[in-house]
Amino acid sequence: MKKNYLIKNATIINEGKTFSGDVLIIGNFIADIGENIPISVLFAREQNIEVIDASEMFLIPGVIDDQVHFREPGLTRKGDIASESAAAVAGGVTSFMDMPNTKPPALTLELLEQKYEIAEKTSQANFSFYLGASNDNIEHLKQFDPTKNCGIKVFLGSSTGNMLVDNTETIKKIFSLPFLIAIHSEDEATIRANTEFYRQKYGEDVPVKFHAAIRSAEACFKSSQRAVMLAHELGTRLHILHLSTADELAFLTNNIPLEEKKITSEVCVHHLWFNEDAYHTKGTLIKWNPSIKTEADRKALFKAVLDGTIDVVATDHAPHTFEEKMQTYFSAPSGGPLVQHSLLMMLEFSHQKQLSLEEIPKLMCHHPAICFKVQKRGFIRKNYYADLVLLDLKTSTSVITESLLYKCKWSPLEGTTFSSKITATFVNGYKVYDGVNVAEKTHGMRLTFN
Repeated sequence: MKKNYLIKNATIINEGKTFSGDVLIIGNFIADIGENIPISVLFAREQNIEVIDASEMFLIPGVIDDQVHFREPGLTRKGDIASESAAAVAGGVTSFMDMPNTKPPALTLELLEQKYEIAEKTSQANFSFYLGASNDNIEHLKQFDPTKNCGIKVFLGSSTGNMLVDNTETIKKIFSLPFLIAIHSEDEATIRANTEFYRQKYGEDVPVKFHAAIRSAEACFKSSQRAVMLAHELGTRLHILHLSTADELAFLTNNIPLEEKKITSEVCVHHLWFNEDAYHTKGTLIKWNPSIKTEADRKALFKAVLDGTIDVVATDHAPHTFEEKMQTYFSAPSGGPLVQHSLLMMLEFSHQKQLSLEEIPKLMCHHPAICFKVQKRGFIRKNYYADLVLLDLKTSTSVITESLLYKCKWSPLEGTTFSSKITATFVNGYKVYDGVNVAEKTHGMRLTFN
């Protein structure tokens, strides 16, 4: 018999409000929310209800991460759905949307469904997968089902994998489809020219500090400008992933409700946390595409998060082995693991008085649910799935190698101590993380969309 839960006296943060209350979980769903939900001893016994005293804790909806690379199939030496989803729930992430640049890349509906089959058996968190676009798979994209999948992913600048879409007519056809189109936005020609310049100057030993000059602000600006102009022309439902520059913000708006936006955007926690000075100490461990850029860019992105210009905060979680990351600049792959600590990073900003607690579920839970039209998740509401996270804001969490659940067993945040702790994570009404251990059984479900 499934265990159910009554969370008592929590400080609930939801939909812009903070209040004390109880949440009753029956089966997969939130059955009730109230100030003092009465439960008789007999009813509790019959329903197998465990009462959790959350008097000193905060309760938020589970985080929805709209951009991860869990590396399965084909790249499982770096990570797999089992390992990375375990890290996710330990970090308060209850749902993820995974990218198509695996091996083989998910460029057909058949290959896409194979990823779902793996996740249904192994994922601790709820899951969805993007269908990848290429220069020659438009017929597969036309068969996309937006009620069963989160979106179509287009690499306008090449990243990991060989999925660059650089044919103008193909891009127009993709942008004309009536589905959410999520883009990696960097201008490939600019990057290649910059790469050649620095290779001529330094050979293969380019200092990693020049990553921001190679994957430059100009490359991001050119690509995003072109994509937004095309989206306006064709009426595209466009979602710009991992913004990294101040200049790109000029293409976005904050003066209309999120539900009405045709063009939305995301920033990743590493672009809010690091600036280019960190290359001196972190080296290739913080080599991401798009690159970490200036402090002025970081501050502008943070301001855009607060004023509603940027809609979603996510991770672009992309593990590689430590040995791969320790190679020279051109050999070291871009990307790093973050999904276990993204919520703690945002909570740290709140401790530092840089944003309010209410902003965190808005940016990491509510807004992803609205942007992608996720069914019955992202909010603490009656009859919604019980995807919930309990937080202790007075107990610290240290990032050490032994605590990492990533398969790659490293983090660019090692040595950091956060001021908060995740004490429990619930997925579909099941407690999948108790503050120390992840449950053995998996309870993740396929996300569905309106």
